[in-house]
Amino acid sequence: MRPERLKRFSLFAEFNEEDRDALVELLEERRLPAGKSAFREGSEAEGLVLLVEGRLKLKSRRTGGVIGTIEACQHLGAASLFALGPREVTALADGPCTIWLLPRSGLPRLADDAPRTAFRLAEAVASELAGLARRGVRAAIDGEGGDGDE
Repeated sequence: MRPERLKRFSLFAEFNEEDRDALVELLEERRLPAGKSAFREGSEAEGLVLLVEGRLKLKSRRTGGVIGTIEACQHLGAASLFALGPREVTALADGPCTIWLLPRSGLPRLADDAPRTAFRLAEAVASELAGLARRGVRAAIDGEGGDGDE
């Protein structure tokens, strides 16, 4: 695994070479054939999934079908680095894929070996989650429509 490949992921775009070197030490590479799952809905989320090559289809039992896809250089599960809980969707390889997993279990080692990198990672994940929350609030406000008592 080459640390410079992490630059292609938005979550790590601002990380320097030292930060990327520390992170790559923790990554686990997995190659998935077409149709193989990266993870299944309801399973315990074990960490951040980085899609290095290929495309993953995201399926939901609640909707009964595909709800989206992610392409190379996108990621899933950033919150699972810091919070326990089940996966919300199943991610299936739509053709051959390569993923890197940054497991939650590696965070104590990262904090010990590279505390600045661990802080930067927490900061990047918090920023991403805040952006998602803001979009959710805006969507809720936009969807209110004013049809209740005012």
